[in-house]
Amino acid sequence: MTTNAAVLEARNLSRTLDQPGGPKSLLRNIGFRLDQGQVLAVLGPSGAGKSTLLRMLNRLDEPSSGAVLLQGADTREMDPRNLRRRVGMVMQQAYLFPGAAAANVRYGPAQHGIILNDSQVADLIQQVGMAGYQDRDVATLSGGEAQRISIARALANQPEVLLLDEPTSALDDVSKQEIERLLATLVRERNMTCVWVTHDVAQARRVSDLVLKLEAGQAVGFGTSQELLHA
Repeated sequence: MTTNAAVLEARNLSRTLDQPGGPKSLLRNIGFRLDQGQVLAVLGPSGAGKSTLLRMLNRLDEPSSGAVLLQGADTREMDPRNLRRRVGMVMQQAYLFPGAAAANVRYGPAQHGIILNDSQVADLIQQVGMAGYQDRDVATLSGGEAQRISIARALANQPEVLLLDEPTSALDDVSKQEIERLLATLVRERNMTCVWVTHDVAQARRVSDLVLKLEAGQAVGFGTSQELLHA
C-alpha cells in the first residue's frame, strides 16, 4: 500500500464489447477515488453503464482499458475470489442459496477457511434486524427479509468496500425505506467505503457523500452530494 492511497480508485475505466455489427462502448474513461468511509452514489438512467461500472470494481467484468486500485494495489494482480471477499456486493435481487439463513451467512468466510460459530452468525443476522432467523429456510422469506440476509452474507466477509447495485429497487415501498435505512446505518457505523448504484436522486441525496452521474456510458457530473444534488 502506498502512502495516501485511496481505499478504492478507478482510473480511466472503459469497457467495450466486440459485436458482429462493430464494437459497442459500454463505459468510457470513468475515474474516481474514495477514501475510508466515503459513500459514492452512481446515478443515471437504465443503460447508462452503472452496473457495468460496479461489476468492474470487483472483476465480475474486466475493463477493456484503465485500472481499479484497492488500497493502492492493482486489482488485476489479485486473486478474484480474494478480491470479492474484500470488495463485497449486494445485488438488486437477493440471490440466496437454498437452505437456512445461517448457511448463507457462513458461506463466504467458509470459502476462505473461516468457520463462523453460532454466536457470530446470530450476531450478523441480528445486525440486519433478523434476530432468531438463523434456521429459517430462505425460501420462506419475503423480499425485504431475503435482502437483509444477503446483506448479512456480504458483511460476514468483513469487506473493505461494499458495492450496492440498486439494493432497494426490487422492493415494495415499506421494505425499500427499511433496507435503505439499514444499509446507511451499517455503512456509517462500520465506517465502510461504499459505491451505491441507484436511479433515485432523492436516495442518492440521503445516503451519499460523492455523486457520479452517468449517461450513455460517460461521466456527465462528479462532485459532492451537496454540489450536485442540493443546488
